[in-house]
Amino acid sequence: MDQELMSPTSAGGAPPAGAPEGEAGSAPLPPAGMALLQRLFAAYPGSMGLRLGHWSARLGRDAQQPPEFTLVLNEPTALRRLLLGRDPLRFAEAYFTQQIDVEGDFFAALQLKDHLPELTLSWSDRLRLAVRLLAPPPGAADADLRSSGVRRHTRAENKAAIAFHYDLSNDFYALWLDPAMVYSCAYYENDETSLAQAQWSKLDHICRKLRLQPGEELLDIGCGWGALVMHAARHYGVKATGITLSERQLALARERIEAAGLQAQVEVRLCDYRDMTGQFDKISSVGMFEHVGLKNLPTYFNSVHRLLKPAGLFLNHGITHEEDGWGQDTLSSRFINRYVFPDGELDRASNVMRVMEQERFELHDVESLRMHYARTLRAWVARLEAGHDQALQYVDEAHYRIWRLYMAASALEFETGELGLYQILASRRDGGPAPVPLTRRYMYEPR
Repeated sequence: MDQELMSPTSAGGAPPAGAPEGEAGSAPLPPAGMALLQRLFAAYPGSMGLRLGHWSARLGRDAQQPPEFTLVLNEPTALRRLLLGRDPLRFAEAYFTQQIDVEGDFFAALQLKDHLPELTLSWSDRLRLAVRLLAPPPGAADADLRSSGVRRHTRAENKAAIAFHYDLSNDFYALWLDPAMVYSCAYYENDETSLAQAQWSKLDHICRKLRLQPGEELLDIGCGWGALVMHAARHYGVKATGITLSERQLALARERIEAAGLQAQVEVRLCDYRDMTGQFDKISSVGMFEHVGLKNLPTYFNSVHRLLKPAGLFLNHGITHEEDGWGQDTLSSRFINRYVFPDGELDRASNVMRVMEQERFELHDVESLRMHYARTLRAWVARLEAGHDQALQYVDEAHYRIWRLYMAASALEFETGELGLYQILASRRDGGPAPVPLTRRYMYEPR
């Protein structure tokens, strides 16, 4: 295997950790330690770099090629803990806490989550890692940023979970979202479509699917910063009500509604969907039901059924997973529940639709927007990266890195099909004619 094992960088800077003073170009690993690294990463499909101070190495099947990315070890013990644990969450935590940095293709670096669990470590390998590969100083321990888990999905727990995610900082979200602050999958009509255009198209796509008419009453469950209710009122003449559990979203949504002069048409409330009263001609739920909890799906859809008028339409827009009951104990669910969505649970689209039918809904249209969400997430990551310095005015470096990694990893899961995104259009099963035309043409015809 023709690998570049160790190559001192150009002169300058302090000696690498673990190297004797005055030996700035020396490698901090003995040959046996480097040989172990080569063997462990020999099957990595590509070229990756490691760097600690002035020491660097290339690993992987294509190590003779320039690396796609380089892991920069700011904390000498980080690599040892990653390899001994073989848990991709350790990689995430090391990145959040700045024990490591990533240079180059960030998305390529995230592919390590598939390689680390496959490492085969014998007891002798573990001993070599413990003794030779940058052993930790006495008392060293991994940092822990985890949040408490949420599983019962009570009203108080759901509100706390929403606050954990959405009350982070309105300015932080505004930095990388589109001007309308739509925090859900966009709708790209062609390759040239910008993020702002794609989000406008998504809002309009939903309004057309719901067949909104002037004077109708629309309920948006989980309304975010008010983008959909404002769009529906402004362009379709409806009276719109949005509900959220985020106090910061509520405050900014009300400011935006007042600034747009839409107070007579649009209202936003701090309200749990289970406590909402009245009936509405149309109901939308966009990027919200992921917080409901699998056990609460019947309650959620029963509540929507209660709030929807006969002959009304309901659109549920949400993320699904290729496995049954995601949210129990998978890598991605543990990461997201620990750092991003403390209450997130997903299911297969087929299971979601089965519950909808059990709760007396008739399904009229199901559309997959999986690749749209992958593209949306890549756009968000690019905008977040471009605004890194400004982001640190609103959040600390750890939260910036959590969101960067979360969105990049999610983009990859949408691209591989592990995650899905579906819009499901339904009505109450009350008998009589369906409240939709015979064809889908109305969804795509310009108004």
